Amino acid sequence: MQCEICGAEIRGKPICITIDNSELQVCQKCASYGKPVDKRTPVSRKISPVVRMVTRTENRPKKDFFDILKDELLDDYDHIIREAREAKGWSQEDLAENIKEKASLIKKIERKEIVPEDSVRKKLEHALNIKLTERVEVSGQEVSHMKKDTTLGDIVKIKRK
Repeated sequence: MQCEICGAEIRGKPICITIDNSELQVCQKCASYGKPVDKRTPVSRKISPVVRMVTRTENRPKKDFFDILKDELLDDYDHIIREAREAKGWSQEDLAENIKEKASLIKKIERKEIVPEDSVRKKLEHALNIKLTERVEVSGQEVSHMKKDTTLGDIVKIKRK
């Protein structure tokens, strides 16, 4: 197992600490950066009531953790938008007014200078009766325990006190 801060291989049992309400499994050296996690923290029922939910799982198809369906924006989204807008006889300003966005945004999207955010994409799809995404299956990637992954220590600069 690797330390989630420095990435060093942890010999023996990792130490569980909290840093800004995040639990991390770390090595002995990095344990001083956070507070040790208490084994059990009692919570008042007034603050957090426990609601029991019963779900039936026998009829659901099992999903593999690594097989995920994802909507991906089509490469020619700019042409699809322009052709649909022109087919309706709308100018860029008319489309912008219809979806309550700025005309400059429509111009940039049609020039492929920017990628539309999900909220704008949905408005465009609804107003123009088009589909700008396709469902793509993202299959599992090989997980290798031999290579070092990106750790918190690679991203954050640790300040010494």
